[in-house]
Amino acid sequence: MTATLSSPYSEGMPSPSSPAPGTRPHNLARILRLVHEEGAQSRAALTETTGLNRSTIADLVGELIRLGLVDERIPETPGRVGRPSPVVAASADVVVIAVNPEVDAVEIAAIGLDRSIRLRERVLNEALPTPEGLALLLADTVRAWSGGPLKDARIIAVGIAVPGLVRASDGVVRNAPHLEWRDVPLADLVAEATGVATVVDNDASLGAIAEHRYGAGAGIDDVVYLNGGASGIGGGLIIGGVPVAGSGGYAGEFGQNRPRITADDDRRTADGVLESEVSRRLLLDVVGLDTADDDLLAGELSASRSAEVAGEVSRQGRVLASALANAVNVLNPAVIVLGGFLATLGELRREAIMDAVAELAMPESAEGLGIRSAALGADRLLIGAAELAFAGLIANPAERG
Repeated sequence: MTATLSSPYSEGMPSPSSPAPGTRPHNLARILRLVHEEGAQSRAALTETTGLNRSTIADLVGELIRLGLVDERIPETPGRVGRPSPVVAASADVVVIAVNPEVDAVEIAAIGLDRSIRLRERVLNEALPTPEGLALLLADTVRAWSGGPLKDARIIAVGIAVPGLVRASDGVVRNAPHLEWRDVPLADLVAEATGVATVVDNDASLGAIAEHRYGAGAGIDDVVYLNGGASGIGGGLIIGGVPVAGSGGYAGEFGQNRPRITADDDRRTADGVLESEVSRRLLLDVVGLDTADDDLLAGELSASRSAEVAGEVSRQGRVLASALANAVNVLNPAVIVLGGFLATLGELRREAIMDAVAELAMPESAEGLGIRSAALGADRLLIGAAELAFAGLIANPAERG
């Protein structure tokens, strides 16, 4: 049951499963991608964007309607003379289940092809989730939602964003150290339990794709994304407008790099990696919380007047800046996007972090650099997982619809 989405990262690039350019299947994919990524559009707008003629657009839209992938309506335009161009929208009833398992909770959402979040649930963990336990949870969720709020929807895939090293080609989690998962065939486990095709990839890589398409990195070709979560720090790279995964699919593990720390007072470990020095757990401890979502943690940090809290936020900001400077020197991004608790650090210490990055990085590489918070907030990883799950359908709707 595992769906191997041949190239969720290769927009505009040929792949073995993508239809040849100029063919009818290719044009169907173009129309579906446009309305999925850019929202509802008139037939006239689709004609202008694609360069196809009106009759071809009408034929392609008709096929996508027949496949149940788009809806079409005549817009209400009071006072307009003449018949307006019909508006084409991706269907909200074609749905994927997006999942982000973490050490503290499992986030699950049903996301429509129109990018609407139909349902969302956060299941708190009493203990570390096991792969088998996650599969059973998702099977129960799919069953309940299919028989209830999604009874009129078509669930086409499950997409899972895992905080760890994932071999995306077959959905095997090679190593998720904080979850204590190693060499787990997660896609197969979940597909067998749910009866739904399943795909899996690294959470930060998917967060990078989501922020590049719809968030703080939209319209920017060179983006470094760092995700801060309960399992530590991961990253994703967009270079020349294309996500970069590396030879094994494991690129972007910024959390495992060792930052430059010159002040002994800033060091929490003898020779620690970034995610040991810049840590959500340390921030929770300093504000006296056992667990919290990112919004609650951000609120507590922002409202605190404690010198201890301010000191820890400043320390983590300095260490983070040294790691960002290394990324700037190596990759020369236009924008660095910070997600999760790193976004909170960035917002609380923005000027200090920017100044430190400018001081530590090569001036030429840091010139014009922007550091931004993830615009999609708590939805970023689920949206990324949904994009992964929709990738095969969008690449070839004639075959998969």
